[in-house]
Amino acid sequence: MNNTAVDVIIPVYKPDGKLEKLIDRLNNQSVTPGKIIFMQTMLDDEENDRVKSILVKANNSEIHPVEAIDFDHGGTRNKGASLSSADYMLFMTQDAVPVDNYLVEKLLASFEKDSEVAVAYGRQIAGDDVGVIENYTREFNYPDRSIIKSAEDIETLGIKTFFCSNVCAMYKKAIYEQLGGFVTQTIFNEDMIMAASVIDNGFKIAYAADAVVVHAHKYTYRQQLSRNFDMAVSQEQYHEIFDRVKSESEGIKLVKDTSGYLVRTGRWYMVPDLIMQSGFKFIGYKLGRKYEKLPRKIVQKISMNKRYWKEREDV
Repeated sequence: MNNTAVDVIIPVYKPDGKLEKLIDRLNNQSVTPGKIIFMQTMLDDEENDRVKSILVKANNSEIHPVEAIDFDHGGTRNKGASLSSADYMLFMTQDAVPVDNYLVEKLLASFEKDSEVAVAYGRQIAGDDVGVIENYTREFNYPDRSIIKSAEDIETLGIKTFFCSNVCAMYKKAIYEQLGGFVTQTIFNEDMIMAASVIDNGFKIAYAADAVVVHAHKYTYRQQLSRNFDMAVSQEQYHEIFDRVKSESEGIKLVKDTSGYLVRTGRWYMVPDLIMQSGFKFIGYKLGRKYEKLPRKIVQKISMNKRYWKEREDV
């Protein structure tokens, strides 16, 4: 598939040094992207110039401005997709750094394995700066074994059937367009909502464990709460998708597995930190599923994406 056209689409907002590493890797891929399309959120002139000086280092780059008020997780990516005429589109985030020069090639291979695959997402591993618990969480969510998921797996995999991440995910454009692209005006989870549509329409999702990026965040307890709040808000807004499968049981399994790992490896003293993290995540999730019953000021205070609510003050 070396002659197959692939474009890369990356939303950009206040990037750090990871973006330059990402660009360097993309410039040296074994399968060369046709275009690297950057959707750059516009801020003040100094920041815009700083960011542009980084983006122009990408081969075959296109830089498209996005006003801050217009940014939308699904809508901005859809705009990027509309600028691509490639057969496949690789969506990435600005802080996902490929571990080698074969990321594009390995993701493309997933489509060769099964003609019904509509999207293939890569494995995320944590760096050394985020701690033991986050490293184990990444291993739990992104194991070292590839899998192709279909509707037949809902019974056994539950919520993980719909698991997919636009941190690093390649879409077959014809199917992406057939399904109408990503949902717009969602606070979170545009990738999993699309994944559910993929499954419901008889297509498949490939997890390519050999297509690896370094990507992780070390969140505070408060940030854990806010992030899980936003995730739960999106699940409540699209409850017809997420109510079909249980997600809380997967969270409980993660906590049990992680605590067992900490004890086995002599890191039992980290269990209280795990309990605190898990508690804040759980509270955030429960509040998010009940967000419509909360005062709007409280919702805005809890949420990580405050701009989303500001734009809906009159809604």
